Order: sequence, then C-alpha cells, then structure tokens
Amino acid sequence: MKTLQQMTVLITGGGRGIGAAIAKRFAAEGVNIVIHYLQSHETANETARTCMALGANVLTISADLRSKEQLERMREKLESHNMLPDILVNNGGISHYGMLMDVSEEEWDNVMSVNLKGMFLCSQLFMPNMIVQRYGRIINVSSIWGMSGASCEVLYSTTKGGMNAFTKALAKELAPTGVTVNAVAPGAVETEMMDGFNAEEKAALEQEIPVGRFGSTEEIASLVYFLALPESSYITGQVISPNGGWHT
Repeated sequence: MKTLQQMTVLITGGGRGIGAAIAKRFAAEGVNIVIHYLQSHETANETARTCMALGANVLTISADLRSKEQLERMREKLESHNMLPDILVNNGGISHYGMLMDVSEEEWDNVMSVNLKGMFLCSQLFMPNMIVQRYGRIINVSSIWGMSGASCEVLYSTTKGGMNAFTKALAKELAPTGVTVNAVAPGAVETEMMDGFNAEEKAALEQEIPVGRFGSTEEIASLVYFLALPESSYITGQVISPNGGWHT
C-alpha cells in the first residue's frame, strides 16, 4: 500500500473556505493535492501557492460539477498527471436561503445538481481506481442541517440530508473493497457563508452553541484528515458532526 505521502487527495471546491483549509491540512503532511474549482481561479491559485510553500505537489483544475462531460475530462487530466485520487473530498457545493414557497424549479434543480449530482458523479468516476488498488477514502462535506433541518433552508437541508444517506449506503456497498465512505457535517463555521449575518445575529447564534463559539475551518479540516488516514479503516458509513455540542 502507498504511504500517505505517495497518495493524492482531490478536494472539490478546494479554493476557499473549508475546502482550502482541507487542502492546506493535507499539504502540511506532504500529500499530493488536486484543487478543484469552477470560477474562483484566483483564490484556487492562492490556495495552491500556500500548499506548494508547505512542500506539496499541487494541481488546480476547473470543472462544472453538474457536467459529466467536464468531470470526465478532469479525470483524464488527472490520470495523465498520475494524480488519480486515493482520497476524494466531495466539498464543492452551494447554499440557498429562502422560504420553500419562493423556491423556483430552476433553483431547486440547480442546487440539487451541484450538491448531489456532483457528489454522485465524482464518486462514480474516481472510486473504480480505489477499488482496484483496494484502498480509498471518500469523504463528503455535509452540514448539520442535513441532520436536523433548518427553517428557510429546506432546499439546502434536503441536499445535505441526501448526502448523508448517500454516504451510509455507499459505505456498505464499498466496505468489502477497502474503500471507506464517511461524511463530516459541520455546525456553524466561520466562513463566507456567515457573511449574511450581522454582528448581533452572530452573537445570538454563538450563545446557542454550548462551547460558545463558531468552529474554525482548520478544525473541520483536521477531522477530514483523520478520516483519510490508513488507521481509520474501521470507520465507515458515519456522519460525524463537529458542532460544539449544538446538535447531539
């Protein structure tokens, strides 16, 4: 089996936020990094430069998670660079806030396509190589709302709930092959997604969290890294929620 330093991790939506923190965490351990992005070219390159400064071999690549054709081309490029992922982190996704009665069919289809179809396509495209080598890690970045649901975020909560079910089912399917599948479902984390809240709203939200603060992207990244380790081989089909005791 490869050592961790010989492995490659692909992080979808890896240019910023939790994705960027995950990339940096793996880079610090010498893992080969593939940073996927759609349009955030500059932030992806900035994250790549940070990872390279940490000593990692890094490749950035753009593809639309809704497009099987683009993702197939991405796979071909990674194969040509000998960087097919041993670890797939399905982090790329979009949020949606609003009353369900105001959600258009187009909005519904788009969020479903990015958050669920993208995860499905990436898993389907990259798990065959993991199965052949009898080692692999698929880690899906979900949300606390996929476990408890959130008012005015029915669409987003639905996609994350689907992600959790996908995780549990695929884990059973792949368990005999040496490939584990888990989900990390963060609570409130200090990212751009919190920019829609003012200081007063953030303070009120922090008071609801038993540890009294938001999580950091680095804390989420550390959990993802742990689940990718060879010694985590008995952990599969789990949805683990780092949320400061907010939801148990």
